[in-house]
Amino acid sequence: MTPGTPRIAVVIVTYNSAEVLEGCLGSLAEGAQGVDLAHVVVADNASRDDSLGIAEKAVELPIRTVQLGRNAGYAAAVNAGIKTVDIRELDAVFVINPDCRLRPGALASLAGVLRQPGCGIAVPRLVNPDGSLQPSLRRMPTVRRALVEAVIGGNLAGRIGTLGELVTDPREYERPGVAAWATGAAMLVSTDVIREIGPWDESFLLYSEETEFALRAADRGWTLWYEPASVVEHIGGDSGINPTLAALLIVNKVKLFRRRRSTPASSVYYLAVVLGEGLRALAGRRTSKASVVALLRPSRRLQKLAD
Repeated sequence: MTPGTPRIAVVIVTYNSAEVLEGCLGSLAEGAQGVDLAHVVVADNASRDDSLGIAEKAVELPIRTVQLGRNAGYAAAVNAGIKTVDIRELDAVFVINPDCRLRPGALASLAGVLRQPGCGIAVPRLVNPDGSLQPSLRRMPTVRRALVEAVIGGNLAGRIGTLGELVTDPREYERPGVAAWATGAAMLVSTDVIREIGPWDESFLLYSEETEFALRAADRGWTLWYEPASVVEHIGGDSGINPTLAALLIVNKVKLFRRRRSTPASSVYYLAVVLGEGLRALAGRRTSKASVVALLRPSRRLQKLAD
């Protein structure tokens, strides 16, 4: 980070986001108190609604839009948005979902974190619309954690020491600290990191792209820091209720593990995930049924996002 007021660009990825985008844009002025909001880029994945129209009407912001022409995925839209700005003139880029609302001063708190040596990514405390905590921090994916989560479930595993990948203990969200990765709904990324490790991996379409980016940054010595003084309200997606999206999330989770680990470890990890989803499918969970099909039958996996 350069001395003085941090200069930041915001990249918002939209896809049929008209219902929530106005609230996101409306929160930026107060959310950016204490920083220089250089650009607000809305990168649109061929929305059929008025997402771009709403963005273009936000004349009180340094707004610009980019239309990808198709539903190319989250990473592709992030990359397209970043390409519209000159990162040499910026200290950081804030990547955010359109269903997020920034609390006052949220960006300044995150930007202050990036002044720490070696800190490349800063993430806020995410809360639900009712103000309750939305668990967003994750530990490193491991075979052991996959096996534990398969047997007792991710939420329970997250409450028992460090057994689970998802951090669910509310006490862990009261203090700042380093995490392996975090939900990609809102994250401030240093432009030094962007220059060093390159663009987001577009092969994931949706889900695990933020995991891959954070872990790739960690491979190069950059840390991801959680800062609870920065608060962002996140309405949340529908991967928990949409079987197709839930299956994509699970498949990409296995895909990323395979890329980073040995074949034997990846095989055990895959079997653990199949076991866990299979048990929940037998209990009647529709999202798990779809996930099992996608895991066992590659031809049934989602290869392209809906237009």
